[in-house]
Amino acid sequence: MFDAVRNNKRIVQVFLLLITVPFAMWGLDSYMNGDGGAAQVARVGDAKITLNQFQQAMREQQDRMRSQFPGVDAKLMDSPAIRESVLNGLVDQQLLLQEVNKQRLGVSVAALQEMIANIPAFQEDGKFSQKRYEEALKSQGMSPVGFEAQLRRDMALQALIGAVGESAFVPRTVVDRVVSLQVESRQVQESLISAQALKAGVKLEAGELQKFYDENQARFTLPEQVKVEYLVLSQKNLETKVSDAEVKAWYEEHKAQYALPEERRASHILLSTDSGDKAKIKAEAEALLAQLQKNPGQFAELAKKRSQDPGSAAKGGDLGFFARRMMVKPFEDAAFSLKEGELSGLVETDFGFHIIKVTGVKAAQPKPFAEVKGEIEADLKRQSAARQFAEAAEGFTNMVYEQSDSLKPAAEHYKLSLQQSGWLTRQSGAAAGVLNHPKLMEALFSDEVIKNGRNTAALEVSPGTLVSARLLEHKPSALRPFDAVKAEIEDQLKAAKAMRAAVEQGEAKLAALKSGKQEGVSWGGSQNVSRMAPGKLDSPALAAVFQVDAGKLPGFAGVELPGVGYALYKVNKVEAGQVDPALAQALGQQLSSIAARAQVEAYMASLRQRYKVEINKAALATKE
Repeated sequence: MFDAVRNNKRIVQVFLLLITVPFAMWGLDSYMNGDGGAAQVARVGDAKITLNQFQQAMREQQDRMRSQFPGVDAKLMDSPAIRESVLNGLVDQQLLLQEVNKQRLGVSVAALQEMIANIPAFQEDGKFSQKRYEEALKSQGMSPVGFEAQLRRDMALQALIGAVGESAFVPRTVVDRVVSLQVESRQVQESLISAQALKAGVKLEAGELQKFYDENQARFTLPEQVKVEYLVLSQKNLETKVSDAEVKAWYEEHKAQYALPEERRASHILLSTDSGDKAKIKAEAEALLAQLQKNPGQFAELAKKRSQDPGSAAKGGDLGFFARRMMVKPFEDAAFSLKEGELSGLVETDFGFHIIKVTGVKAAQPKPFAEVKGEIEADLKRQSAARQFAEAAEGFTNMVYEQSDSLKPAAEHYKLSLQQSGWLTRQSGAAAGVLNHPKLMEALFSDEVIKNGRNTAALEVSPGTLVSARLLEHKPSALRPFDAVKAEIEDQLKAAKAMRAAVEQGEAKLAALKSGKQEGVSWGGSQNVSRMAPGKLDSPALAAVFQVDAGKLPGFAGVELPGVGYALYKVNKVEAGQVDPALAQALGQQLSSIAARAQVEAYMASLRQRYKVEINKAALATKE
């Protein structure tokens, strides 16, 4: 079952995101505990999206943005556009979930098990590892139960949206036409009216420079700047030592934690209740169980013939070895209550009725001390550093506040180096390094620091990192004198006027060319360009060239090139290009992707009409 999904790397990558990123939809906490009674930011049908869920999704989106764009301005990550995008994502996911539930789309135990077993993050030496599985989930604060429930739901959502996208169709004639347009080439000549060449002849009126300066003073105002000294108290830099005796003692006290869990190997026969009369299916299962109780040796043969789980039926119902919490609870409870070789009674789950036979038992095995010593030592060091940091953080915070006229006492007491920044503005961004934190930057430009000369509070700029700073030098915002910027203004005004003159001349010449007057234009050499190979033409110029009517040659086009001038183009010849089969296939796939995306967008729009969606904009604007 789900072989197509298992073999599709793109889909597997989608599920890998569940390991590296906390639940983007609702979060584990809301899966386990409901909405927590939080304020509502949206309602989709009968379900609501709470403020807690929205804020969790916002944090996860911001974390992804920070990892992709280090130093990005915090304000950009909390912009109205980002908030709207995150909320729309939550709404779309809830719409899909409700449609999945309405259509009763589900995922079998075998399909779920197969998907988990084939995720590389859970494997060692190419095989599923229960230890890796549990460690990966634990590192993200997830339990196997919560993760598997989320994964089953996401597999169902993927199946639904995949079916919608696959229903899109791009006719072959459309693909052929797009391919022919891409490879079509045009022979063109260019004539450039250079703004730089016209600049020398530009004359400015008396008082024009002063007027521009007076009307645009904000452009010539230097921002407020500060130079500061600061201390960084970091958990990472705390020295921790753990003795071998401590590591050994921890191992002896927590042996169970480092044991390989008990595993069972089982085979099963599933009679699905997805369709048909449940009572009738149960009666069939009871008859099959009675037959097996009389002749247990028929299990593999009957599984191949009767089991409705394609993932295991062909293997005589064999599911391989699995640990606790790898199966749904009724199935797990039954399998782990049986001895090797024993047959269960009927076991009912959401998928139907199972008959289970345990074919192997692996008892829990403690790992040798030598194998886990390094892991325990690292854990104990982290715990020790966290304790030291927690203790130091409180004292550090109090000291920089109580002795607010200097950072030296805190530096000496905690053996920290006083560091100095360069000149900083409120918009320094990543250049501010560890000081690039919105609350810290706000404090650096506050009256408490600038006017009163006090330390900033100790602020946590990242997990396990506290920073306090104080002012060394301050430069208030200042307007640059006219004489200092006069030459700059003159250059800007002449360049702008030269550009306008180039455009005026170019548009006049283009009009003359189109009316049949080709005198006075000096054309450069010919070049062949296509949409696939634009040569030296930028996008606006290329678009202008391909808008020329191919039936009336020579044809002419013109385009403004900002900061450069105005370019005229003469199209002399149009030729059909050679179609590369690989290119045609690639473009066909791109068009299919575009069509699928449009199909999905239309489908989502129809769901929004089918299920009433209400947005609480007031609650959405609430900040943490």
